[in-house]
This record gives sequence, C-alpha cells and structure tokens, in this order.
Amino acid sequence: MPKVTVDGQEIEVPAGATVLQACELAGKEIPRFCYHERLSIAGNCRMCLVEVKPGPPKPQASCALPATEGQEIRTDSEMVKTAREGVMEFLLINHPLDCPICDQGGECDLQDQSIAYGRGGSRYHENKRAVTSKHMGPLIKTIMTRCIHCTRCVRFSEEIAGVDEIGALYRGEDMQITTYLEQAAKHELSANVIDLCPVGALTSGPYAYEARPWELKKTWGIDVSDAVGSNIRIDSRGREVLRVLPRINDDVNEEWISDKARYQVDGLTRRRLDKVWLRKRGKLTEATWDEAFKKIAAAKPGKSIAAVAGDMLDCETMFAAKALLKASGSGLIESRQTGMDYDTSNLAAVNFNSGFSGIEETDAMLIVGSNVRWEAPLVNVRLRKAASKGAKVFIVGPEWDPTYKATFLGEDASVLSNLPAEVAEALKAAERPAVIIGAGGFAAGAHASAVKIANDFNMVRDGWNGFNALHISAARMGALMLGYAQDGGIADIAKAKPKVLLALGADEVDFSKFEDSLKVYIGHHGDKGAHAADIILPASAYTEKPGTYVNTEGRVQRGDKAVFAPGDAREDWTILRALADALGVTVGFDSFHELRAAMFAEVPALAHDGEVADYGAVAKAVKGNASPTGAIPSPIKDFYLTNPIARASAVMQQCSNELILGDTLAEAAE
Repeated sequence: MPKVTVDGQEIEVPAGATVLQACELAGKEIPRFCYHERLSIAGNCRMCLVEVKPGPPKPQASCALPATEGQEIRTDSEMVKTAREGVMEFLLINHPLDCPICDQGGECDLQDQSIAYGRGGSRYHENKRAVTSKHMGPLIKTIMTRCIHCTRCVRFSEEIAGVDEIGALYRGEDMQITTYLEQAAKHELSANVIDLCPVGALTSGPYAYEARPWELKKTWGIDVSDAVGSNIRIDSRGREVLRVLPRINDDVNEEWISDKARYQVDGLTRRRLDKVWLRKRGKLTEATWDEAFKKIAAAKPGKSIAAVAGDMLDCETMFAAKALLKASGSGLIESRQTGMDYDTSNLAAVNFNSGFSGIEETDAMLIVGSNVRWEAPLVNVRLRKAASKGAKVFIVGPEWDPTYKATFLGEDASVLSNLPAEVAEALKAAERPAVIIGAGGFAAGAHASAVKIANDFNMVRDGWNGFNALHISAARMGALMLGYAQDGGIADIAKAKPKVLLALGADEVDFSKFEDSLKVYIGHHGDKGAHAADIILPASAYTEKPGTYVNTEGRVQRGDKAVFAPGDAREDWTILRALADALGVTVGFDSFHELRAAMFAEVPALAHDGEVADYGAVAKAVKGNASPTGAIPSPIKDFYLTNPIARASAVMQQCSNELILGDTLAEAAE
C-alpha cells in the first residue's frame, strides 16, 4: 500500500486508489462534477485539480491520476486555487444563471462549488450558447442550455442501467447530450440521472416548480413497490408527499431506486379511501366506524374469520390481524393473493440467500420464471455486474431484454428436468453457481425443481449459498415469517368458507370465491379490493405509518411516518384493535409500542433492524413436483401499474401509455 503526503499529512492508501480518493482519506474535500464513485472515470470537468510532486509544474486532475509511493499532494496551494477559479469561470460562461427558476436551486453542486471555489465574477462578455431542450420521456425534464457535459447521465445509462440511450452528439461548443432520436429513456431506472446531474439540466418533470428543498420535511422510509426494500427519503410538505429520493445503502439499493418507487407517490392523493363505507342493497353508502363494527359483529364470525394480507403491508399490521384471529380461534391467514401454494415450511427455501451484494460474485446462474428487470430492477443491476465479470446466465421462461448477455432456454418448465449439456457443465464447473426462482417459477410449480437443481449442483457450500427466491411483494417475507401461509394457499381459505374475510390491502384476490363471506376491506385506495368489499375501513399507506418490512433477502428494515392519513383513515393496527373490542376478544396490546414488543417476542428476528434473518440451511427437498411441465407465466404485464398506489398515479399511467403501450403524447393543438 503506497504512502502519500496530502497537505503535509502522510497517509497510507489502498493500491489502485486515485489521488482524489487519497485526498478524501486524508479528510480533504475535492470539488468535482464528472467524477462519481459508482461510475467510470471520465476526467472531463477538470474541477478536481490538485498540485502533485513529482510531476509537471501544473495542476492535474486528481480523479484520473493514480496515487503512487512518495507523492506530495497539495490541495490548498495558490496554483490550485487559481486553477479551480479558472475552471469554474469557464463552466459558467455558457450557463444561463437562472437559479431563481431552476428546480435544482438549493441542492445544486454548481451553486455550492461556485460559491466555495469560484472567483465571484466573470470577465466573459460574448453571447452565451443556447441548446434546445430534449425529450427524454414523461419523467425527465430537460433544460440542456444548463448542461456542463459532465457525462454522468451517459455513463449511468451505459454502465448501470445497461441501456445505451443517452449519449453525446457533435464536438466542442456544439456538443449536446441527447437520446439521439429524442425518444423517451425506456428503462426502469431512468430517473436516477436526475440525482446524478450536478446542475439543473436534468430535473424531475412531475416535481417541477412544486417546492424548494428547505420547505420539505425529510423522513426515512422503505419502498414497497417491489420486494427489494429500497431505502428511501420521503420529502413532504404539510400532509402531502411531494417526492421520494433514494438513500444510500450499499447492501440493498446502493444509491438508486426504480422509477416506480420514485414517482408512484402522486397516487397517494388520488382515489384515496378516507371514509367508512357499507354496501346496502348492492351500493356502497357512507357510514360511521360504529355502524361498520356493529355490522361485522352482527355476522357473529366466531372462529369463522379469515385474513388475507396485501403486497404492501407492514409486519405490525399483519401481526395485529393474526392476534385478532388467534383470539377468535382462527388460523386462516394467507398472503399469496393470486393462489400460489408453494412449500413454506423451510423459509431458507423461499429466501434470496446469496444477498443482493453477494449475487454479484456468481459465475454461473440459472433464472427460472423471472423478468428480473421488471420484478426487481435493482437486482438486475447486480446481475449485470456479475455478467460483466464473466458470469454465464441462463433463463427459463418468457423472453425479456436483460441488458446483459444471457441464453434463453425456452418457456416450458420441462426444461428444468433435463437441462441442456451447456447449462449443466457451466453450473458444475462454477465456483459460485446460483439459481433464482421468480414469481412465474413459483406459479408454474417449479419450486421443488429449483431446490433439486440447487442440491444437484452443490449450490449451497461453505461460504456460499446459491439458492435464491425473488419475490415481487414487499410484504411476502415478513408475512411468511408471521405464518401467513396455508398448505393449499388461498384455495384453503376459500374452502373454509369464512363468515368474515378481512382483506388487508389485498387487491389481487379473486373475490368471486368468497361470495358467501362478509368482505371487509382495510386499505387505502379504491382499487379492486374496495370494489368487491361489503365494508370498507379506510387505512394508512406506507408513508403514513411506522412499520417493519422484510425484503426478499430476509433483511429486516423499518420506515417512519412521514404524513398523516387523510380524512377518517387510521393506522391499520388501530382499526384491528378496535375491531377486537367489537368482536369481544382480547389481543394483548393497546399501543403501538406494546404491539411491536409482542411481535418481537413471537418472532425475535423482526427486532433486529438492518440485519438479515437467519433461516438456517436450505432444505434438501420441498413439497411439490420436481419435474414440472407447462409454460411459465409472466406475473407482471405492466411494470408501471403493479399496485393500487401506482394504478392511481397519473404519472405512472402516463409512463405506461408512453413507454409500454407506445402512445405518443398529444400536443394541445391536437
């Protein structure tokens, strides 16, 4: 490890580190625009200039210069100060300086660094250049005259998203960043370029002119649009969530989030359930909480009560419902709304055991029934890293564009019983082989087959666990830890013909199987579940309550309450607590603190925030057909409309129309 001296302080740096990284290890701030820790080095903004000896007597770009033994680095010399002032002056000669109307104002790198490192005035009097704004889809607003050609957006699209849609045209003063044919950026991570842009060239279209950053209350949360459990920051003003941004968590989402996680939040104010409704003579009419509870109690359910958990539910709500049913003498609880009934007796066999960061190290991988790019875009980013290191990827199921080299083996599950020789050889020769079974694989009955393949090819070995289940529901692993699974899935619930069915935010259930049940929907949106319900009790969305969530790799995470629910809506656990009184049963908690304590006592793993639950070893075999046949289905038909919040979102609907269905946006004159 080489030793270097930074402003008189000698430090040891890792081999291969750059001078910029050495300076940061020494606690020195180096300004930069083009450099980003997760992108390749471009070295084109020249803002990170430092003085290095031995070397030429001129400032050098620290981001592209390797740190070597004996270097003397100065970050505070007069030469460096003058050079940075010059670079900043050049960057600003064509910048429009329209900060008062720019959405980047208040969180703009160019603003901050011009104050910290600029000279405070310009000697440039010529006309500024102007660049036409580009169309990059419904999410990204462009004002390209502000662009400083840092190329962060270009490198992100190519290296992280794997979709070469953004690039540069022309040279010198005529250079422009564009999507070439000015088409929308059609990938699920496109809006991350907004966070990457150090100026106001790429800003958020839906959030344009909504608020300034200092007006917003910032709350830590967990995304529930998929099972990755991305760490997010919820920015709100008053009782409205205005935007969602990613938080850095290298083990989960690094510093990216999907477009759906970022932009579905406008759906939180649309089609909301904010009053109690009762169905009378086939029509929903407004009612009071007391009337609703009396009607449920009048059904005298006793033991004949069931609960189905939705895909976006927190563990506390599920535990409260389980406690209510347990006190009533019922064990009819289920979370797999669409009818899947795979074996859940061994949780390691339904978990993403390699971990998101671990899957990057695989060298041969078989994906069964999963369009990873739609089901978990941030996991696809990890798989792309593995493929870029040489991992061989094989996919069984419907074809999709994975953004990396992969071999499709067919759509029929029978392929799993007789893997091609090429696949078998690759898995056998691999040091870290892996199998990933997605929702389509579970639906096709391929669970037992995937477990068999993992055992046949010794995928679970010392220091490596290559068996992975990729769920699409944010609530799935937490629900399974709490026992929300029947041996026959939801068919068992329907067979029991419960007098009362509690649909806890469950919108994907086939309610026609429960025609004789009193259907009570406890949720936040007027979606499919509310349309089928006999009684609607308005509840809180994920931004309106504290909650514990477990992602598909078994990581326990917590989100906080950002805003209050609208109207008469209440936090889910309080509704279930009041319902317990109406039914005359005791659940053992009267406050959220008591509820959490009881939940931790029953499932201790849920108490360890940020840690991955230990489910033990993957079973040698699970119940089911080890030789499945038939086409593997694709569970997601439209990436942007997978949950009630997204379906209520005008932005997600526009994305679906333009990016999935191919509709062009009509101009006003049309």
